[in-house]
Amino acid sequence: MNSDVTFAKPFISATSSVLSTMAGITPVPGTPFVKKDDIACGDVSAIIGLTGEKHGSISVTFTKKCAVALVRAMLGDDIQDIIADTKDAVGEICNMISGQARAGLSEMGFKFDGSTPSIIMGDAHTVTHVTASPVIAVPFTTDHGEFTIEFSFG
Repeated sequence: MNSDVTFAKPFISATSSVLSTMAGITPVPGTPFVKKDDIACGDVSAIIGLTGEKHGSISVTFTKKCAVALVRAMLGDDIQDIIADTKDAVGEICNMISGQARAGLSEMGFKFDGSTPSIIMGDAHTVTHVTASPVIAVPFTTDHGEFTIEFSFG
């Protein structure tokens, strides 16, 4: 199993389902592409390692504007610490997308277990996937900004 745009479908489906259910945000997927570097396409990322038949990883990176809208949609006015709440929300969203995408991959015959998400914040941070296989990125737009899902399996 190589990372290929044909495997983007479970990620697109999971992302749309999770964001609309958890935050009332309707993401619009762009065209999947092979990522050429490790620079994140946003300001706050969560990455989850995958084990199973193959090793890999899944990440989601939000722009600041989109991440703040996500937190507000999920927590309403109950924001205690915007940085901590953003890390928690992005990690939880990544975890839910990972779980639903892994279920979709399982239906395709590929079984994976996921790790606990790691969170990375900051301008021009890097997201390093755990395989030498190509990293497929799927950009999304929302009324609140952009985010990108990435995955790689080796």
